[in-house]
Amino acid sequence: MEDCSFRPSTDSLDDPPNSRLFLVISKSISEDVIREHFSVYGEIQDIWMVKDKQTKESKGVSFVKFAKSSQACTAMEEMHGKCLVEGTKPIKVFMAQSRSSGSHRDVEDEELTRIFVMIPKTFTEDDLKETFKEYGDIEYCIIIKNKTTGESKGLGYVRYHKPSQAATAIENCDKTFRAILAEPRTKNSSNDNDYFSNARSDHMTGDPGMSAYPFADASNYTMGDGRGTDIITRCLMVSSRASVTQEQIYGLFDLIPGMDYCEMQRDPYGFNKGQAMIRYNNLGSAVYAKEKLNGFEYPPGNRLVVAYIDDGEDRSSPVGKMAMQLVAAQMMSMVWNGPTGPQLMKTSAGFTAPSVPQVPRVQTDVALPPLKKLAPSDSWVKERLFVVFNPAPLPVDVLEDVFCRFGSLVEVYLVPGRNVGYMKYAERKNANDAMAALHGKVVNGVKLKDSRIK
Repeated sequence: MEDCSFRPSTDSLDDPPNSRLFLVISKSISEDVIREHFSVYGEIQDIWMVKDKQTKESKGVSFVKFAKSSQACTAMEEMHGKCLVEGTKPIKVFMAQSRSSGSHRDVEDEELTRIFVMIPKTFTEDDLKETFKEYGDIEYCIIIKNKTTGESKGLGYVRYHKPSQAATAIENCDKTFRAILAEPRTKNSSNDNDYFSNARSDHMTGDPGMSAYPFADASNYTMGDGRGTDIITRCLMVSSRASVTQEQIYGLFDLIPGMDYCEMQRDPYGFNKGQAMIRYNNLGSAVYAKEKLNGFEYPPGNRLVVAYIDDGEDRSSPVGKMAMQLVAAQMMSMVWNGPTGPQLMKTSAGFTAPSVPQVPRVQTDVALPPLKKLAPSDSWVKERLFVVFNPAPLPVDVLEDVFCRFGSLVEVYLVPGRNVGYMKYAERKNANDAMAALHGKVVNGVKLKDSRIK
């Protein structure tokens, strides 16, 4: 049971947006300690400590609400991984989940570093950079142009290196730019030049709960509420009545090749809702996972419910429907003639995995060093590599297999719904070695582009 010393009103949770932090701390940390360390970054409006309803003891989770987004972002950047009290573990600081974001977001989430602006059509990229460089270091600027004429649409976006810089630009730039955080491309966008056009129209309607990202409202999906779909898609919603972790769900659904990402859905206070969203990079894998694992008992006695949800792709054309039906028919045949659901489970879970042809886990022309152990998860991260994948990200386990070989790899992080990720290293030399060996190389058919992040 949970209790809290403060329950904010729903309307004030995200006013302004991205001004509320989610903290994972030691249970011994008090509100006064949090206030002492975080108040140096700006005006704190509220601190909410989550406590056990019976014992009134801290559950090691709290929220900090700042008056400004830039203050919250700066606090997140500076305090993540710091120790508040000697002898306690480093804290974890995230941007708390809002109505328009599917999960808590960390300092490396690129959606917190890009802003979308309305500009004069005469602006060049140099003009755009010159205008916004006063708020922080800019990674790049892009003018959105008409694909046919090449003329500016009077829209652009600016990517900063840090979330606090983007937030400062939004708060302090001339209001005529109507700057907002950039939203990903909507499912209705017709071309690359419209990447943010629908996001802009959503924000101009004045509804802060709307999001241009097709998966942003996935946390609101519940089985049987009419939002599920009978159309076969690459995206699945998994519901469980028993308590399960993201690692457990990931481990189960990753047995089927092609999983892009797995994300547990959480309520506005950060607690597990018993649902996870799974997305595969191909229709066949999603069909196989749905048919094999819907109704599967995991943990024993708990029956999982797996349903399709909209993945944002247009399948209205006759050709698209025929292709979908063909893939579905082929996969159904494999499902019914292949191993049963329990045979998919690993031996460690009490089941025997099916025999499959032995294909090398990593296929590349790069001469990779031998496997090395991952660095402890609480290691200090001294270097991060930003990796762009083309055409799509590799699974996390494959990336760990590849990047751990250079030593001191702490963690692999894939940005949900993006073809980018971060490799965190405890030693700069190991990160440099990995970048030198893998930049521009192809692994399992995916081209990697690496760069360092300061």
